[in-house]
Amino acid sequence: MDISPIDLINIESFAKRVIHLFEYRKGLQEYLRSKMGQVAPNLANLIGEQVGARLIAHAGSLTNLAKYPASTIQILGAEKALFRALKTKGNTPKYGLIYHSSHIGKASTANKGRISRYLANKCAIASRIDCFSDIPTSIFGDRLKQQVLDRLKFYDSGELPPKNVDVMQLALQEADVEREDILAKEKKRKKKEKKRRKEAEAAEASLNCSFGNGTSALTEAVNNMEVA
Repeated sequence: MDISPIDLINIESFAKRVIHLFEYRKGLQEYLRSKMGQVAPNLANLIGEQVGARLIAHAGSLTNLAKYPASTIQILGAEKALFRALKTKGNTPKYGLIYHSSHIGKASTANKGRISRYLANKCAIASRIDCFSDIPTSIFGDRLKQQVLDRLKFYDSGELPPKNVDVMQLALQEADVEREDILAKEKKRKKKEKKRRKEAEAAEASLNCSFGNGTSALTEAVNNMEVA
């Protein structure tokens, strides 16, 4: 059956709208990735940009999220189910927004509650690091994410993960090195900017001086003509 001209116009219109929505969603995703990399890089690396942004939005701000304990972050977004369970004396929910994390999906059914508690603990640490750090870095987020993956492996195979103290010490060392590099680059940038500003001021002063000398010569020539 041939497509009528009206149907073809509608199909083209819907196709253009789908493409426009796809490009709009892609732009929002890039914007979210950029903003989360600036505001909460560790939380974004640990749990993902979308889930991390949802947690921050639900808490109201990154500072509010940093104040929450791990038990609150675990069920953040499932408040209605929690109050319903408390009212009916039923089972309380094991996870809220963090259920959308890929780490929860990788866990088996029996270990979803355990890994959600562990992930909420790491999210609390990551949000506090992001909130109170002077220089943002994503090293802690990478280490915390690896800890979650090691914990999943431990639940499945029984392989013991590295101790938290050793992991955090290594992360601190790497963060110190990265912080020194960032400070050195910032110092170099400020030095170049200061040098560029001085050159611009010197060029402007030279131009003003040349303009002033030219004006004086022109005035003197006019005066000589009047005397003559």
